[in-house]
Amino acid sequence: MNIDFIENILEDCKENHAVITPEKAYTYEDINQKLKDCLRYLDEHGVDAGSVTGISADYSAEAIALLLALIKRDCIIVPISKTLRNSERLIEIAQCESVFDCDTAIETVAEAKENGNAAIRFHTTGVKAGHKMLLGLKNRGVPGLILFSSGTTGEPKAALHDLSRLLEKFKRPGKSLKTISFLLFDHIGGFNTLLHTISHGGTIVTTPSRMPEAVCAAIEKEKIELLPTTPTFLTMVLLNKLYERYDLSCLKMITYGTESMPEHTLKLLSAILPHTTFKQTYGLSEVGILSTKSEDSGSLWMKVGGEGYETKVVSEVLFIRAESAMTGYLNAPSPFDEEGWFDTKDRVERKDGYLKILGRTTDLINVGGEKVYPIEIESVLLQLDGVLDARVYGEKNPIMGNTVAAEVLVAPDNNNTDFIKALRNHCGEHLEKFKRPVRFFLTESILCGERLKKKR
Repeated sequence: MNIDFIENILEDCKENHAVITPEKAYTYEDINQKLKDCLRYLDEHGVDAGSVTGISADYSAEAIALLLALIKRDCIIVPISKTLRNSERLIEIAQCESVFDCDTAIETVAEAKENGNAAIRFHTTGVKAGHKMLLGLKNRGVPGLILFSSGTTGEPKAALHDLSRLLEKFKRPGKSLKTISFLLFDHIGGFNTLLHTISHGGTIVTTPSRMPEAVCAAIEKEKIELLPTTPTFLTMVLLNKLYERYDLSCLKMITYGTESMPEHTLKLLSAILPHTTFKQTYGLSEVGILSTKSEDSGSLWMKVGGEGYETKVVSEVLFIRAESAMTGYLNAPSPFDEEGWFDTKDRVERKDGYLKILGRTTDLINVGGEKVYPIEIESVLLQLDGVLDARVYGEKNPIMGNTVAAEVLVAPDNNNTDFIKALRNHCGEHLEKFKRPVRFFLTESILCGERLKKKR
């Protein structure tokens, strides 16, 4: 694929920092040289156009250069996060013919070859990709991208994209910002952030840990301008009062997505960081990242769409039709209807052209015919002093169908029956009866997974 729009940036911004790791800063000229090295490396290993190729990596200069080389070579790329435990199964589902394992221990591909390819390890799988959608992309001579669903229930679904369509939006003018690499390498949001930053001459700052303290320390040290993150991460920043221990005033913008944001959390953050713009993002592995416009920095109302996207709401659920929609799942039926609409399963409210995400239909709790949205209850619980975080879910009930339960993160001093009474009283004052949790479970363990998203 012609990636002149990126190669021109590599040349025009050659003296600027493209990637800053804890060990070293790399210029755009460095990335350009690594890109050329990686193209030679692909030649040496016979990685041709249309090859289905995995990259096991986190963000590094080496991994970024390799990703660009594979795009230029028209390969079908399967990003695989270093944190995944089931990577072998994902490689199998994607029909990967070869896999690169990227390390940051060696500075260049040339040095890696001298040291037994320590920086980029390569192996073939013995598989010959035969899925008709993979062959379709190969025959058309365009690069592809395979992203996996989170797979909280059942096997992860492999979404295959025509990468030439996804890359179109990065050719448009955009802001050049210093951005921290929070969302993982194999996430649609992480991919979007990386390509947007590199194609507009910005700087990617990597961090070895995505835990709140490490990220906040990196923000202060490197004067980060953009933090793309999750509501759960921001909740953890609040509960640990990291804004008092680290200077976060350099942040021009915090974008948040991947899960619902508690309104109480957003209002607190907006007051604590008044000079930072908070923007809700919206995207899915199946359709890509849409443009959004928040009503204001402290509001959960947003406009969703942008060039190449259409939206509609049917029975309170958001549907999307996109020019950049995936080709399909490799291991599941197509989720698109005959007209190309995708059911996001996100319930929404509408107001003057704005939408508010209420939660996934799969998370909705049906209590005696009444709809209960977990995020609404969680936001109320967070208003009570002593509640550090909360996770609300449904429990089966023979009479009501479901009742509401809440797992509440508290400090050791509040891990007692008196605090449960306080929770019941608080909910009694602020929630209708059918929305009040019937059971509370107190915990001192964080309520999120490795991607810093709340466990549902």
